[in-house]
Amino acid sequence: MHALPDGWPRISSSIYYDDPRAGIDWLCKAFGFEVRLLVESGGGKVAHSEIVYGEGLLMVAGSGSRPFFKSPGQAGGNTQSLMIFVDDLDAHYARAKAHGAEIFQEPKVSDYGEEYWTDRSYGAIDPGGHHFWFVQRIKTGNPSWGSVRNKIDKHPGES
Repeated sequence: MHALPDGWPRISSSIYYDDPRAGIDWLCKAFGFEVRLLVESGGGKVAHSEIVYGEGLLMVAGSGSRPFFKSPGQAGGNTQSLMIFVDDLDAHYARAKAHGAEIFQEPKVSDYGEEYWTDRSYGAIDPGGHHFWFVQRIKTGNPSWGSVRNKIDKHPGES
């Protein structure tokens, strides 16, 4: 693969809000994102934005600015879930709750077995209806997991 443009991850996502400026403000306060770029149109609307969490990048735009740009409310429900690794899950959870995040999964530990990993995570919904998973890695079984490709396996405990 070719080198990436400076400051861009290989994959980034866009989410849409009826009021993108309010969405950006809330994501920064509640979840700890930082604004990297905010481009306003002539009418003061958000034309483009980029918010970052560590090296991750999320673009936030206004719903309806193109026919297929829909907020979860316009789409009839959530259409994706974003997973974000955090350094301190308990502190992140407390911050999100303090800012009104709707918690759909309380913090819990998920152990995928010795060969895989153990995470602690929680799930939250922002005021726009977008779903987020916040995860703190507790243990990695295979230290070279990032190089694994095309592995098909059965989750422990499932038949």
